[in-house]
Amino acid sequence: MDLSLRHHRHVLTRDKLLDGSLHQMMAIAAPSLRLWTEAELSGSLEATLALRSEAGNGVWLFAYGSLIWNPTIHFVERRAARVHGWHRAFCLSTRAGRGTPENPGLMLGLDRGGTCSGCILRVAESEIRTELGVLWRREMLAGSYIPRWVSLRTLEGEPLGRAITFTIDRRRPSYAGTLTEVETIRRLATAKGALGSAADYLFHTRDGLRSLGLRDRTVERLARRVEAAQAGA
Repeated sequence: MDLSLRHHRHVLTRDKLLDGSLHQMMAIAAPSLRLWTEAELSGSLEATLALRSEAGNGVWLFAYGSLIWNPTIHFVERRAARVHGWHRAFCLSTRAGRGTPENPGLMLGLDRGGTCSGCILRVAESEIRTELGVLWRREMLAGSYIPRWVSLRTLEGEPLGRAITFTIDRRRPSYAGTLTEVETIRRLATAKGALGSAADYLFHTRDGLRSLGLRDRTVERLARRVEAAQAGA
């Protein structure tokens, strides 16, 4: 069953990932941004899969941001879940996609500490390399994340196994985890790029979490403040 087709309205599509359009779009928008080669993407994917502890029933992915509301991959099961030791944060500065070199936007990453609730998507065993290949072209385009296996729990706290997720790489110049909330709100309220606005990314994430019965206090607060900033502009 392909549950991703409901999100066809978004600018970022599966087709753009498969035909290289996203790569070209980013290269044009931010010429100085070094994008990963196919060899680097493939090497990262294989290194991640080499750490897989169990095989035979597919792979789970932990989604905490846009993968909730625009997954672009085919999956066979979705459910709410939580990870410990990581929290959702607008800690990735982006000069393309949802921002520009002159006014960088912000996107989400998993940063150290706390907990994070989101959803997990199960990719069928027979489609692992195809679907994760699509995912890597999206999430690892500029190598801003570290793919990592994390332990999952249900919202009630029961163990669920492990999933792949994308944690922020603090060593990268794109790490923005030390911004003030005032600057975070300014960027989210004003930044736009080829994939849309940073504000829409924030609002879609808030709504996607709500559709799972989840409310992230930080996301909700930022959404309210960004809406107020835009209304007063």
